[in-house]
Amino acid sequence: MGEGGEEKSFNFLQVLLEGSIAGGTAGVVVETALYPIDTIKTRLQAAQGGSWIEWKGLYAGLAGNLAGVLPASAIFVGVYEPTKRKLLETLPENLSAVAHFTAGAIGGIAASLVRVPTEVVKQRIQTGQFKSAPDAVRLIVAKEGFKGLYAGYGSFLLRDLPFDAIQFCIYEQLRIGYKVMARRELNDPENALIGAFAGAITGAITTPLDVMKTRLMVQGQGNQYTGIVSCAQTILREEGPTAFLKGIEPRVLWIGIGGSIFFGVLEKTKLMLAERRNRELRAVKDE
Repeated sequence: MGEGGEEKSFNFLQVLLEGSIAGGTAGVVVETALYPIDTIKTRLQAAQGGSWIEWKGLYAGLAGNLAGVLPASAIFVGVYEPTKRKLLETLPENLSAVAHFTAGAIGGIAASLVRVPTEVVKQRIQTGQFKSAPDAVRLIVAKEGFKGLYAGYGSFLLRDLPFDAIQFCIYEQLRIGYKVMARRELNDPENALIGAFAGAITGAITTPLDVMKTRLMVQGQGNQYTGIVSCAQTILREEGPTAFLKGIEPRVLWIGIGGSIFFGVLEKTKLMLAERRNRELRAVKDE
């Protein structure tokens, strides 16, 4: 999937359902595997000046986070796959990158409604503000209102929309180019390697946006920053430009490895679902 030359007609609901299953599976696997690296990255970014970071509880908040990651990943891929397919039908083949980029952004917008509260709760737990997801949700709503669960929503979109669009566009375009050169379908290690490359490059590019998103989400009622511009100005003034690259090493490592696992599991799950569907169709025809 994802190539300009794929079949021109498709079942929208079927693609949405299979994309949701594959996306949810890939999201849960990669989040569980790499959660400790994400925790370290969050604590590095949240630390100001020469503050020390806590190395205990690297899996703090994982269970609650998975409750959000599963539907968010399912929504993202569930929206991305049929949107991509529809755009590939509509646009000329030489504009396939536009289809992938646009579908990634649309998928990101849809998933953000679940992703942002999940991210807010996760990062508050990772930085030691709360002990569990239910406590975090209850206290955030009590102290900050429902909008507290969407703290940093603007910066989240500023980071994640370009991230999703760029990562999936790079991944899909690399797959197309590789398949043309290899003249065959890609195997599992090749999908994983391309996913790692796409993730690492995109992760590095969007690190400054990620730093600002983290600061806005974890500030709580402190209101040190009033928005994205205020956050950027304060960080630049008080900590210098290098602060925008805080956590870049674990972020690139995390997203690079994560891209490998996510896209590897995603493509494998999509293939398994397609094979199952084909077997069922053959069985119906043979009856």
